[in-house]
Amino acid sequence: MTASTPDPGSGSRDRPMLTTQQAARRLGIKPETLYAYVSRGLIDRERAPDGKGSLFSAADIDALATRGTRGQAGAPASGTSIRTALTLIDPDRDRLYYRGRDAVACADSAGFEAVAQWLWDGQQAPDANPGPRFEGHPSAVAAASAVAAALPAAARITDRFRVAVTAAAVTDPLRFDIRPAAVTAAAGSLITAMVMAADRVSGGEDRPGAPTAELLWPRLTRLPDTPEHLRALDAALVLLADHDMAASTYAARIAASTRAHPYAVVAAGLAALDGPMHGGAGALVHRLISDAAGSGDPVGVVAERLRDGSSIPGFGHLIYQRHDPRAEALLRLIEPLPDPGGVHAAVAGLLAVARERLGSFPNIDFALAVLAQVSGMAADAEEAIFAVARSAGWIAHALEEYQAPAVRFRPQGLYVGTGPE
Repeated sequence: MTASTPDPGSGSRDRPMLTTQQAARRLGIKPETLYAYVSRGLIDRERAPDGKGSLFSAADIDALATRGTRGQAGAPASGTSIRTALTLIDPDRDRLYYRGRDAVACADSAGFEAVAQWLWDGQQAPDANPGPRFEGHPSAVAAASAVAAALPAAARITDRFRVAVTAAAVTDPLRFDIRPAAVTAAAGSLITAMVMAADRVSGGEDRPGAPTAELLWPRLTRLPDTPEHLRALDAALVLLADHDMAASTYAARIAASTRAHPYAVVAAGLAALDGPMHGGAGALVHRLISDAAGSGDPVGVVAERLRDGSSIPGFGHLIYQRHDPRAEALLRLIEPLPDPGGVHAAVAGLLAVARERLGSFPNIDFALAVLAQVSGMAADAEEAIFAVARSAGWIAHALEEYQAPAVRFRPQGLYVGTGPE
C-alpha cells in the first residue's frame, strides 16, 4: 500500500481503508483533529499491520464528511462534535496534550495553578517559575465554609464542594460577567473557596496564598505534608485538569452555552461527576487496593472478583490502547513515598496480575487510589482530588463556549412511547 492509494484488502472486514493522512485530507482537517474524533467515539480506527499507524474505513470517513456538510466544514454537525483548542488525546501514541504541550511534561515542570492558567488563556507557558497563585475572596470563602460546616458529618467532601460553589456564587454580584478576565479571576477564587470549605482533618492553619495542593492536603489526611507528598498531589491535579469531552465536561459546556455564569458551570460539572461511572470510580479501586493489602493476596482478590463476574476496576481505558500516560507519571511519583500500611507490595501484586494474566494496564483511577492509600486518605479523597482538578478544565471549556453561538446543543429526541389517541 502506498501513501496515496488505499489498499482495498486492508482491514478486518476487507473494506477499503485509508491511512491517517488520507483520512485527514479527505475530511479537510489536521491529523490531530482526526485523533480527537477517535477519542470522542465519532470514528473507529484499526491498527495498521505494521503496528506503527492507524487505518480508517473509507466508508466511515465518507459518511463523516457528509455529515460535516450539514454543520461546520470538515466536522460532524453541531451536537456530535465540539471544536476545541484545549486538549488533544493522541490514541496512536497514548499521549495527552494541553494546548499542544505534553500533559506529563506539564506535571513535571509546573504547578496546578500555572497549568490551569495555561488552559484558561494560553498566554504564559506552564513551565514558568514561579507560577500564579489563587486567592479566595474572603466573602466567598466565609460563605462556602459556613454552609459546608452545616452539613452532617457523614457528608462527602464533594458534597461540601457542591454547596460551597452555590454559596460562593451568591457572594459575587458580578458573577454574570463572562468576559475572560472576569471569569478567570472568579475561577481562582472559586477553586480556593471549594477547597477551604472541606473540613481540615489535621491541625494547623492555612498559609495565605498557599498553592491548591497545600490547602487540599490537610483536608484529606492527617499525615504531614512533606514536599514529596505535595509534589505527588500537585501532579495529580495537573494530570486530571482536563481530558477532552468527558461527561462532566460536556455538561459544563452545555451550561456555558446558555451563558450560565462560571459558578453554575462548575456546579453542572460536579453534578455529572457525582455518578459512580465517572468521579465515583476511584472508590471502587480504593476498595480493591484495601482488600489486596489487607489480605496480602492480590491474586486471590482479583480471582474472587472474577469469580463473582465483576470487572477489575482501575485497569484499561476506552481511549488509551497500551498505557495511560497519566497513571504512569503519577505512579512514578508515588513509588518513593513512605508506605506504613504495606500498600506498595499489594499494588505491585495487582499490577503483575493485570499485566501477566489480564493483559491490561493501570489507569489514572488506579494511580489516584494508590496515592490516597499510601497517604492515609479516606475513600472519598479520589473524587475530591478529581473534582478540584477538573474544575480548572470546566472553566477552560466555559471560556471557549462563551465565544461560540449560544444554546447550540439541541439534540433531537426520537419518541418511542405510546402513540397519540
